Amino acid sequence: MNWFVYFIIAVVVIILLSAAIKIVREYERGGVFRLGRFVGLRGPGLVLIIPFVENMRKIDLRVITMDVPQQECITVDNVTVRVDAVIYFRVVDAADAILKVLDYIKATSLLAATTLRNVVGQSTLDELLGQRDRLNEKIQGVVDVGTNPWGIKVSMVEVKDVQLPQTMQRAMAAQAEAERERRAKVVHAEGEAQAAEKLAQAAKVISSQPSALQLRYLQTLSGISSERSNVIIFPLPMDLVAPLLGKMSGSEKSK
Repeated sequence: MNWFVYFIIAVVVIILLSAAIKIVREYERGGVFRLGRFVGLRGPGLVLIIPFVENMRKIDLRVITMDVPQQECITVDNVTVRVDAVIYFRVVDAADAILKVLDYIKATSLLAATTLRNVVGQSTLDELLGQRDRLNEKIQGVVDVGTNPWGIKVSMVEVKDVQLPQTMQRAMAAQAEAERERRAKVVHAEGEAQAAEKLAQAAKVISSQPSALQLRYLQTLSGISSERSNVIIFPLPMDLVAPLLGKMSGSEKSK
C-alpha cells in the first residue's frame, strides 16, 4: 500500500514539474498570464510558472519570410496585371504581438496583400516594370506603419513576379523589336555617313596628287592578281593610256 501511495505522489510531482518548468530558447520570449492577467515576459532560459494558475505563450523573435499571395491589380493606365511579393518581418515587442493582435502572422500577410494591390493600382505599367525598387520601398513603408502597433517591424518587401496579359506581352515584344530595328538603321546610316565622309576626303587627296591615283591603280592590280580567276576585266585610266595614244598619233602623222 505504501508503494502505491509513493507512486501516486511521484506521478503528481512529475506532472506538477512538467507544468511548472518551461524552456524558452534564445530566439524566443514567453508571455506569462496569471489567471488571465498578463504579468510580463520571461526568458530566455529556464522559466518557472505556477501550475494551473499561470500559463505561457511563446513568441519567436527571428525574421519571418512569408509569400504574399498573387494579387490581380489594375494599373493607372488600365492594364490588368498579376503581382506577387515576399515580405520579411520580425517581432520587436513580444508583449504587443501577444496582446494587441490575435494572429500577427496572418494579420501582416493580409495587410501586405492589401497594400500591394493599392500601391500597384496607383502606379503605371512602366513604373511597375522599371521602378520596382521605389514600389518596394513604398509598400514596405506602408506595411511597417500598419504593423507597428502590433510590435512588428517590416524590414523588406520585394515584388517577385509581374504577369502581363498575352496581348500586352505581344505588343511589348513588337515595340521592342521595332526599337531594335530603329537603332540598327540609325547605326547603319551613321556608318554610311562616316564612310562617305572618308571617301570624300580620299578623293580630295587623290585629286590633288595625280600620282596617288596611279599608285592606287597598281595596288588594285596587285590585289587582283592574287585572285583565282581566268578572265579579269579592269578599266585602264586615261592618264596612263594618253601618253601612248599621243606617241602613236605622232608616228602616224610622220608617215
